[in-house]
Amino acid sequence: MIFFVLLSFGVFAQEKSLDGIIFDKNSKERIAEVNVVNLATGKSIYNNLKGEFLINAEIGDQLVFLKQNYHPDTVRVKSFTSLAVYMNPTAIQLREVTIHDTTQTPEQHYESIKRMYPNIYGSLDTKNALVTAPEGGVGIGIDAIYNALSRSGRNAAHLRDNIQEDYHQSVIDYRFNRTFVSRITGLTDAKLTDFMQKYRPSYYMITTASDYELISNIKANYRRYLRRPKAYTLPPLVN
Repeated sequence: MIFFVLLSFGVFAQEKSLDGIIFDKNSKERIAEVNVVNLATGKSIYNNLKGEFLINAEIGDQLVFLKQNYHPDTVRVKSFTSLAVYMNPTAIQLREVTIHDTTQTPEQHYESIKRMYPNIYGSLDTKNALVTAPEGGVGIGIDAIYNALSRSGRNAAHLRDNIQEDYHQSVIDYRFNRTFVSRITGLTDAKLTDFMQKYRPSYYMITTASDYELISNIKANYRRYLRRPKAYTLPPLVN
């Protein structure tokens, strides 16, 4: 019992909370909604609207920073000093202007990330677990079993899930963007942001609805929004 208590104490003593701020490398402005993944533990968090993040880590852990329209960045934890992370945008972003022709589509960005992390989509990918034997039988590959049970395989699967979720959100943002919604509803600024947060469509709807169906859905939700503008409003945080 004493051994396990000391072992547990040692584990908790090594893992600490690491904080930092994430900036745009070009503009030096803080950027929010960045997915921070600890590859060693598989845990992930999103930073806040001030660009700040707090995540549990140990010395030697690798942190991956992911955000749409930015190149992924990897940082190895060398100390528990606050980090300043500068992410490189994939294209020059214009303020308050949505231009799809000069940036990557969600599909192109997704494929570029897959190329940057070939291991998690190759040797550590367990989605193709079935293999065909020379004599014609079908079974589960030993590599797939190992990857499913090993820590590196689980971490790779967790990172793939996060990248997949970011891809789904970027597909939604690509069609359900501020310029498009504002043109349909006439909303601007804070009211437009409030409406888009409350009536954000699902990935399934965005990928299956035609332009006519999407516009009709936005108009119907806009009528609901006018009737009950405070619906779906989250209660204030209590300290």
